[in-house]
Amino acid sequence: MSRPPSHKPHPRRRLFKRWITLLVAIPFAGWASCSLLHQGPYLPPEPLPDAPILDIHCHTAGIGSGDSGCFVSDSMKTSFRFGIYLKSFGTSIEELEDGGDAQIIKKISTGIAGSQHVGAAIILALDGAVDERGELDLARTEVYVPNEFVERETAKFTNLFFGASINPLRKDALERLRWAKEHGAKLVKWIPSVMLFDPANEAFRPFYEKLVEYQLPLLTHAGEENAFTNARNEFCDPQRLHLPLKIGVTVIVAHIASTGKNEGERDTSRLSRMMGQYTNLFSEISSLTQINKPGYLNEALTGPEWKDRLLYGSDFPLINTLAVSPYYFPLRLTRKQMKEINSIGNPWDRDVLLKQALGVPQNIFRRSAEFFSR
Repeated sequence: MSRPPSHKPHPRRRLFKRWITLLVAIPFAGWASCSLLHQGPYLPPEPLPDAPILDIHCHTAGIGSGDSGCFVSDSMKTSFRFGIYLKSFGTSIEELEDGGDAQIIKKISTGIAGSQHVGAAIILALDGAVDERGELDLARTEVYVPNEFVERETAKFTNLFFGASINPLRKDALERLRWAKEHGAKLVKWIPSVMLFDPANEAFRPFYEKLVEYQLPLLTHAGEENAFTNARNEFCDPQRLHLPLKIGVTVIVAHIASTGKNEGERDTSRLSRMMGQYTNLFSEISSLTQINKPGYLNEALTGPEWKDRLLYGSDFPLINTLAVSPYYFPLRLTRKQMKEINSIGNPWDRDVLLKQALGVPQNIFRRSAEFFSR
């Protein structure tokens, strides 16, 4: 008699199960060893600033409900990530279908209003891939969050600001950039690996020159991208940013380019060398407490090349998932600290107090608001 067919789980599901195992095992293992091996925070903790903190890296999304124009591909909807993202935003498919995508932005505003430490956030649009005609290509786009939607909804709240996103391959990229500036955009956000373009393309020179003229910073992802099901990670090599930097664009590289390699070298190392070359180059600390990024926050806080170049960002909603927990730092935090931070209900306060306890200095928390008030 023939054997029944083997049903092996998809590789991504096996990877997901391994991560879940780690998420469960690490806190228990750490709890047992932290008393013996405790090292303390990366730097001595400092008081938080008196002024409210600005979160410069806060995402929104949607399914296209309520005339938002948002889009999520089928590949993303069938990914295990999709349910996690919905839960981390505090919503569901049914809720979005009934009340529209704008509910997510309203929930973010409410969450920040309830924070003791974060007073405002820049909400990031996300442009998609572009075809050979210079138009949006939904067939190659996983997530699309239009500028018009983000601008319209953030304008309803005093604690939210508009962060634009424009693929420079668009035929009307310069017109879109002008529109964004006129409608109060604080920055332009890129994820080149999923927007599918190379930042080193000389054809983008006019776009970069307009960024300088409009005094709009460029917040761009660098390093490996794991939040999407598909990515051209070579486009997020920090070394591809020399062109905008030489032209004079203020560039903020997200997450100190954590994770990922190009030409056999860590992307973070490739970025750190550039800090000495350009005074208009900055980075930020969002996502550096995630379980898949061990050691990066320590590197950012103690490496001299990062001094005075780091800003605060949360990478919401990822701070509201199992990817981030104080229990992943048993050698840096006491049991009491881990328990107290974990019990904080507001995700922004939980993120700020975790980072403060690990040694993020006051000037990083303060710098974001000062940076965008110039």
